[in-house]
Amino acid sequence: MPHTSTRTANFEESVIRRMTRVAMEQGAINLSQGFPDFDPPEALTRALAETAAKGPHQYAVTWGAANFRAALAEKQRHYMGIPIDPDKHVTVVCGSTEAMMAAMMSVVNPGDKVVVFSPFYENYGADAILSGAEPVYVPLEPPDFGFDRDRLRAAFAQGAKALILCNPSNPTGKVFSREELLSIAGLSEEFDTWVITDEVYEHIVYAPAEHTYFASLPGMAERTISCSSLSKTYSITGWRLGYTIANEKTTDIIRKVHDFLTVGAAAPLQEAAVCALGFPQRYYDELLAAYTRKRDLFLRTLDEAGLGYTRPAGAYYVLVDIGEFDRTDDNRFCEWLAQEVKVAAVPGSSFFREPVRNLIRFHFAKKEETLLAAGERLKGLRSIWAARGYKT
Repeated sequence: MPHTSTRTANFEESVIRRMTRVAMEQGAINLSQGFPDFDPPEALTRALAETAAKGPHQYAVTWGAANFRAALAEKQRHYMGIPIDPDKHVTVVCGSTEAMMAAMMSVVNPGDKVVVFSPFYENYGADAILSGAEPVYVPLEPPDFGFDRDRLRAAFAQGAKALILCNPSNPTGKVFSREELLSIAGLSEEFDTWVITDEVYEHIVYAPAEHTYFASLPGMAERTISCSSLSKTYSITGWRLGYTIANEKTTDIIRKVHDFLTVGAAAPLQEAAVCALGFPQRYYDELLAAYTRKRDLFLRTLDEAGLGYTRPAGAYYVLVDIGEFDRTDDNRFCEWLAQEVKVAAVPGSSFFREPVRNLIRFHFAKKEETLLAAGERLKGLRSIWAARGYKT
């Protein structure tokens, strides 16, 4: 049998997706993989039904249907505060996962170095490796997950070609301050690097935190590739509608890479989603209010269960400290938690370059009754742990 590629030699399956399977096998409440258990907005599902009847059902323009790109550009111009031409700056792709991969392959050469903050969403390191690049990790320090500017400068100085920035952050829920972003911007100018942003949680930012789009900073639009998707904002993670926004020259390259990766995103889903891109500000206000309630409710249940955590300022994840139970094997603990407590989480070690074994990640993009049920189960964690003969 011929040898497989060396670039995949150290690849393992997604821990997040594996924990979803474990949740299903164990009948556990799935607070691991970040997708809702509630429906998208009714206007959106109604538009999908209409599109199913009338089409389109054939290929859209490879880089996105014209009406979808126009609606997306109008929305993002409003929120990002920068000029966006749908014909020159926007590429529609199959989810933010492809957006990040297409961006990386468009600006990074084999052998280049890419700065990645740790903890990180598990795809980022893989994106760098698949692009033939070497990740250079810079730790984010708890409790606020800030970075040391000197360590970041040292990472840039290694000859970095790009930096990946997830803001708001998965898994920490960190929202980078404007001052932190300006610091990153200054280094990217000094060392002439790209910044590839994952801003999929742009509308889920809890007061008093405020989201600043990196491309909106002075001089950054030309060196930023903004990646995002409709998945989290409109509760349609299965639709896989993502996009990149970049300068015209870079967009031309991204479109070519995207064409050969996936050809194009689903035409009927783009057609249906146009209506969502025209939602008024009230929709985004209500979305944030709903997630604020979910966050506060779930954090109260963690308090009642006596579990320590880092309070998220954005996104819909929370890192929980399970060090009192197991400081050496968070994978084993999550397997036990799903089997015995019937709540599924993600081992925190899958997000860290550093040897962190005392954290797990829950998500709270669930109905309030689901979160309450999970909370009741977590309140029994200690008694179940003790009943099995373990010590805290």
